[in-house]
Amino acid sequence: MIRFLTAGESHGKALTVIVEGFPSNILVEQDKINYELKRRQMGYGRGMRMKIESDEAEILSGIRFGKTLGSPISLLIRNKDWENWVTKMSHSVPESDAEKITIPRPGHADLVGVTKYYFDDIRNSIERSSARETAARVGAGSIAKLFLEKFGIRVQSFVESIGGVYPSVSLYDRLCENLNLSAEEINVISGRADESCVRVLDKIQEEQIIEKIKEAKKNGDTLGGNFCVMATGVPPGLGSYMHYDKKLDARIAFSIMSIPAVKSVEIGNGFLNADLPGSSAHDEIINDNGVFSRKTNRAGGLEGGITTGQNILVRASMKPIATLMSPLNSIDLLSGEKVQSRRERSDFVAVPACAVIAESMLAWTLSEAMIEKFGGDSIEETFENYKNYCDNLELKIIQNFNKK
Repeated sequence: MIRFLTAGESHGKALTVIVEGFPSNILVEQDKINYELKRRQMGYGRGMRMKIESDEAEILSGIRFGKTLGSPISLLIRNKDWENWVTKMSHSVPESDAEKITIPRPGHADLVGVTKYYFDDIRNSIERSSARETAARVGAGSIAKLFLEKFGIRVQSFVESIGGVYPSVSLYDRLCENLNLSAEEINVISGRADESCVRVLDKIQEEQIIEKIKEAKKNGDTLGGNFCVMATGVPPGLGSYMHYDKKLDARIAFSIMSIPAVKSVEIGNGFLNADLPGSSAHDEIINDNGVFSRKTNRAGGLEGGITTGQNILVRASMKPIATLMSPLNSIDLLSGEKVQSRRERSDFVAVPACAVIAESMLAWTLSEAMIEKFGGDSIEETFENYKNYCDNLELKIIQNFNKK
């Protein structure tokens, strides 16, 4: 098993992540980790903090001469804004009373946090529930991506919509139907998305979204949207139907849903399939030059909680950020009176960043499933197990059915 644990607060000294369980000898370039962290910070409509922070990961352990040792990997991501928060986030009791936040923001973890943990200052809820923590997740996910690369598995994403502005043609729907898309076209999707300041693939849509964001800024409002994340090169047979918590589609949904502000997740044509007859919802099985395949990919690459060998397709929605410059109504917990919600430095739109975070979470979940199935203390051993399994897989299945 692999696992990671993050620590740190939004305005604390640093974020840390410990990654455990990867085999030895995985090539890890620090520049690639930092590249993923940079992608998370991109996007038109981000807030002032992105101008302050320029995330870089410092490797503290687990890697020597560019390769994993098989021991726990620890990364440190410093908060450059810490110097402005030393007093407010002091680890010891301050000499003077710090300002207490008593007005919760609708849509945030402010009120539920102080209710659950019996805090008398909402700042204690804000700091850990903040999406700043996802920088550490991207650090862990970047190592998972490097592991998957050894097996030819790529994880990519793009933004489908922001503020209700959709493209004229849905790429996600085309992927589900396997319509006229070559492997070369699919493998450059994320790169094409990164060329857009809002990570969409349609130039006209991009211009419309930018105008929508400008309007939201002017009105002190925020916008949400949909994003899509996919994995190519995934072998069949990952996951299991034997136990509810081993179903890979459930684990993927959980990992994406754990990202702050994500409110719905579908795999393949999840929501659409609910409205269709079975004859239009399922994927016919075909023999594609000796390889078992599917005519379409409406199931998003998973059947019965197990990968089919098709692309993994996931679509998720991110709600508008809950911190508004034109605040909604709330209650002052000190007086009990109705007041306007407080403002906290925030983004106007973060859907492009959310898509990048989702790449890391999908990569992590797939890495878990790969290591569960193929094991190995070194990447060489893991790859050998993987190769033995994949070689002539269809022929092995047919021979098994023809045993006497």
